[in-house]
Amino acid sequence: MPPAKRRRVAEASEAPTEQATQQGTTHHKPTDVPSQAAPELEDRPDGSTNNVAPKLASGVVEKNKERQDRFKALQARAKKSAERNLKEAAAESQRLATDPNLLSSLSRKQAFASHNLLKADTAAAGEDFERKRAWDWTIEESEKWDKRMEKKGRHREDVAFQDYRQDSRKVYKRQLREMKPDVEGYEKQKMEAVQKAALSGGLEIVETDDGELVAVDKNGTFYSTADSTDFVENKPDRAAVDRLVTDLRKAEESRLRKRRDRGKGDEEGDVTYINDKNQAFNKRLKRFYDKYTSEIRDSFERGTAI
Repeated sequence: MPPAKRRRVAEASEAPTEQATQQGTTHHKPTDVPSQAAPELEDRPDGSTNNVAPKLASGVVEKNKERQDRFKALQARAKKSAERNLKEAAAESQRLATDPNLLSSLSRKQAFASHNLLKADTAAAGEDFERKRAWDWTIEESEKWDKRMEKKGRHREDVAFQDYRQDSRKVYKRQLREMKPDVEGYEKQKMEAVQKAALSGGLEIVETDDGELVAVDKNGTFYSTADSTDFVENKPDRAAVDRLVTDLRKAEESRLRKRRDRGKGDEEGDVTYINDKNQAFNKRLKRFYDKYTSEIRDSFERGTAI
């Protein structure tokens, strides 16, 4: 409340009290004094009014509205998350209740039944079943399938150990399948080498009639030959070295695992057997007669046998 208004209200409330005291009466006329005076607009010297209170009220309303909007958005988000979690929980429970082995068995049985039914219908009609089946495939797909089956058969026959050369070939092919060349890095290094050779004058870039750029080696030093030794200056990056170390470690672990599976890793002493069956027989003999022959065997090994 402005100071001038507060003084006027105080004077108006004190005047009836003094008048009632002087007359000595117990009843006095009530004065209509409001408990809180309504804010009034203060006149400024320049003739303008103070608009602070309306601005504060509008700011509070906007803030409350923003809070309500955010609360509604959070409620909608929570509801959407609850619905999604409920759907995922229902799908998970249904997946756990269904046996995948049973589904695969049913699908396999259905495929066999449809195959046998088609074969029976084709035989009843007097047609060739394999020829009718081939109608559903193109020549390229058929040749691709035949190559795949032939390759699968060769791999199946090539599982057993034949010789160390074949074993090394299989390891080499497996490493080729697992190798992931960095084509982008190769192209980048290639362009850097071409630009460096072109700036030094050892390589000339010639544009053909069809617009293709061809690199021409002037003095025969850019492209590698059988006598080139520039590869010894190549320094591989850290990732390539780590990949090589990982491959060597995997190969060593595989070799030790195969050796342990063959029973040679934990073997102590001399080898007294020629195959697995003879090894089992010798162990049986050792279990029953070792307590009688240990002294004689030790004497033979020391050379003091009588």
